[in-house]
Amino acid sequence: MEIVDVETLNPLRALNAHGQSIWLDSISRHLIGSGELQQLVAADGLRGVTSNPAIFEQAIRGSTDYTAALEALQSTGNQDPKSLYERLAIADVRDAADVLQPVYDETARRDGYVSLEVSPHLAHKTDETIQEARRLWDAVGRPNLMIKVPATPSGIPAIRQLIGEGINVNVTLLFSIDAYEAVADAYMSGLETYMASAAGRERLGHVSSVASFFVSRIDTVVDAQLRQRLAEPEIDRYQRRVLEALLGTVAVANAKLAYASYEQMIAAPRWVRLAERGAQTQRLLWASTGTKDPAYSDVKYVAELIGPDTVNTVPPATLNAFRDHGTAHATLATKVDEARHIMETLGNIGISLEGVTDKLLDDGLRLFSEAFDRLLAAVEANTRRA
Repeated sequence: MEIVDVETLNPLRALNAHGQSIWLDSISRHLIGSGELQQLVAADGLRGVTSNPAIFEQAIRGSTDYTAALEALQSTGNQDPKSLYERLAIADVRDAADVLQPVYDETARRDGYVSLEVSPHLAHKTDETIQEARRLWDAVGRPNLMIKVPATPSGIPAIRQLIGEGINVNVTLLFSIDAYEAVADAYMSGLETYMASAAGRERLGHVSSVASFFVSRIDTVVDAQLRQRLAEPEIDRYQRRVLEALLGTVAVANAKLAYASYEQMIAAPRWVRLAERGAQTQRLLWASTGTKDPAYSDVKYVAELIGPDTVNTVPPATLNAFRDHGTAHATLATKVDEARHIMETLGNIGISLEGVTDKLLDDGLRLFSEAFDRLLAAVEANTRRA
């Protein structure tokens, strides 16, 4: 009988062979209840699920899956939209975590996680973020939960505190390497605090975190600036070639340099001491990996960022596209010098990546806050109909 290598048939599974875990950037009651999530785990090697306010808004507003649950909650007399949303989200996250529990066990706590975000309105409030993260952690009551906290200046000390208490954290809205390095430092500081505690001495390896580094949005903003320059009538042929060569390259280059920073950090004595006590590395997770520009490949931000000890969380359309026509090759650690040259060239032509990433963080917080408000409005509207 001929032995078939499943990885040659399913590119998603081939990612695992390169040390990269594929997670799904989507959650809904239908996904879990229909058995689709379980099928993705079994057939595609899916290893985790992420969510955000926009995803929950789409799930609640776009279906009747939550009608019965809202009717039941309404009967308790609780009409507060945030409280009702949390009850719905906690149930979904708990059920998804149960589906992924075997992955969590089989990978020795490396994968199998589901993420739940603190309110984006708390992004600039350290103490309130810590309190809400603790509350959600206790409410879900699953070891394979990650609490999502944005990488704002106020979020960094919250991340440090939560890791120090043994709470898993998915750090979100990372765009710049400087911010990523601050997050990595907070993670190590939190682990050092936890390691000094009675619980941490026994369970340091139970603490897990990912650093969600956003990708495609950077190209969206930088490409717009490049195209604006290209439309200027006075540019010469050489300038045009330089600008055109940068299109669609900056996001991947930025991610590759972040990964190079990660490799340096895990080779340093500080991390080696933690690793010797069983600590897990804080993996870089590539987020915002759906292609925004139709001129680019629909699997660009998967195919160009494949490397060990990383995660890529993809929307359903990108998951399906990579399964259909993706090819898994180790690409993340290649052409790093070229990535540095791209960043140097970008600065030389007067485009500030720091300005881009600062704007993207502000925009991301605003968009998530707006989505959260729409989510609560959708819950309130569905409650009135229930």
